[in-house]
Amino acid sequence: MPTVIDADAFRDAIDERRRGERPFTLVDTRPRGSYESWRIADSVHYFYKPFHEFDVDDFEAETGVDADDAIVTVCAKGKASLDFAEELEAAGYDDVTVVADGMRGWSGVYDRTEVPLPDAGDDPLDVVQIQRRAKGCLGYLVVGDRPADGDAERDGSDRVAVADSDGSDRVAVADSDGSDRVAVAVDVSRHGDEWRAAAAERDASIGAVLDTHVHADHLSGGRALADELGVPYYLPAAAAERDVAYAFEPLARNETLDVGGVAVKALATPGHTDDGASYLVGRSAVLTGDTLFTDSVGRTELQFAAGGDDAAGGGSESAGAATGAERLYDSLHATLLAEPDGVVVCPGHFAVGNDGTTGDVEPGEPVTTTVGAARRELDVLGLDREAFVDRITATLPEKPPNYERVIAANRGVESPPDETAAIELELGPNRCAADAGGESTADD
Repeated sequence: MPTVIDADAFRDAIDERRRGERPFTLVDTRPRGSYESWRIADSVHYFYKPFHEFDVDDFEAETGVDADDAIVTVCAKGKASLDFAEELEAAGYDDVTVVADGMRGWSGVYDRTEVPLPDAGDDPLDVVQIQRRAKGCLGYLVVGDRPADGDAERDGSDRVAVADSDGSDRVAVADSDGSDRVAVAVDVSRHGDEWRAAAAERDASIGAVLDTHVHADHLSGGRALADELGVPYYLPAAAAERDVAYAFEPLARNETLDVGGVAVKALATPGHTDDGASYLVGRSAVLTGDTLFTDSVGRTELQFAAGGDDAAGGGSESAGAATGAERLYDSLHATLLAEPDGVVVCPGHFAVGNDGTTGDVEPGEPVTTTVGAARRELDVLGLDREAFVDRITATLPEKPPNYERVIAANRGVESPPDETAAIELELGPNRCAADAGGESTADD
């Protein structure tokens, strides 16, 4: 029988191959169209349909592999690739492995990594980046200390009013389970256990859950995690204008949460969507969602092209894109790029090509830049407003799969009927970055 491994073990095998420790050939048996639209990097294609005659000579001629090679097989759900692996074994291949659950399983693979914060100083702060490898989605766990006894005055709810050093009030995130530290989870996916595991590793309890905006490329698990933990779920206050159909705690412009002594401040950064916010973490980092990435900026037409959610586009995708681009320009230049150069930019995504490649990003390593580096290295940030809008709207990238239904689910007006439907709804890489064009001025 072929060896069957789960998607996490396969992730580790991919990393070993990248380091030259474990050579193998990955064979994707899905139909050609599925393979071309989304696949794992460095795979080869050979369409296989169970119960049809298998010709090993044809397979070897098409793929260039032979019985001396180690083979890993993958398909959509893990069934066809298992049958295929058995055919290979019958043909004399003795090192054949199958990825259980196929690309469905691969879609749920994560890495967790600590974000370096050179300017954190004495802040009691950790920021953990939670990477969804196949989609390029990035979420975060922001971990502070426990608030000191006597510093907080409860307001009768699960929140606490805390006097900030400038005399203003900010809302403290209450710890919930006696852990040594308190944390907030940001941009949580359907797989909330990844955030819970990251918190447990740091002996922290998650006291609140935040989203940066109503997402279009993946199903948010923020509400579900908040409900499981019995903690507040926050959205930017502007999300109320998008007819969100469930209760949430609104975070107003410049409102600040106290996370165990670390200030998390909501910066309004519309453009990708009207409700977009970034979260400034102490003096060290800013979680930019889909506003600013390490190599691009957010696309600006998805909200306005979605049926029933056309706040600025007047029914026109290009008009919506231009309106969003004007707002994005202001959010970038008046808000994010106004922060000190050393502030670490923690984006909401990294780019994953249809061919599974990730450019300069190495999964498992932090995906960050700084405000100063972004200003110097991203060509699009050096343009004036008119040129910026022209650049962002010149080419509208391919839409994320099923994006209108994903937006509807994240607004709470639709819900996938079961786990299988949820998996199918968000398969494929994210496509939230604009085609910013131009050449980066970064050193080669």
